[in-house]
Amino acid sequence: MSQAPGVPDLLRALARVLPAWCDGWYVFGAQAVQVWGLPRLSADVDVTIRLRSKELAPFLAAMKAAGFSCRVPDPEAFARETRVLPFVHEASRIPLDAILAGLGPEEEFLARAQTVAIEGIRVPVISPEDLVVTKILAGRPKDLGDVRGILRQASPQFDFSRVRSLLDALEDALSRSDLVRLYEEQRTASGRDRC
Repeated sequence: MSQAPGVPDLLRALARVLPAWCDGWYVFGAQAVQVWGLPRLSADVDVTIRLRSKELAPFLAAMKAAGFSCRVPDPEAFARETRVLPFVHEASRIPLDAILAGLGPEEEFLARAQTVAIEGIRVPVISPEDLVVTKILAGRPKDLGDVRGILRQASPQFDFSRVRSLLDALEDALSRSDLVRLYEEQRTASGRDRC
């Protein structure tokens, strides 16, 4: 699996700083697609983090010391509004979005994250099933393409029914009616509809 230049250095820095500040974290987005699906280079990294403290200032200082600068002038206010801490890894200039974990599915995603070696760096990565759910929720053409790639590469242990069940629950919670249909369409397109 080939990563964009600088991504391994960013992940190495994250793997050193986040365990001291987080009860859990995982890589998701395009970097997780690199692990579970078909290669797709991306110029950013996304992580979900569950901080031990609600006080952001000490965490922001630790990230700064680890080589990450904030991309917004008031990160605490931005995080209150969006649950996102936008950083840039100074050495590589790669953007990093740290999503503050909330209740609900993200708690489950944290519990099911799997530790994987990416270019020799061991980091927690969202499970392939949960990655499919996040990609279906996003629903953009590139996300649906990622879903098809993940399904094509899925191991025999991939839990297709868990994905459907979680999407069904999310449809109820979000008052949507398209998530399961989108998932089943991607399964058919990937050739995995008979699993």
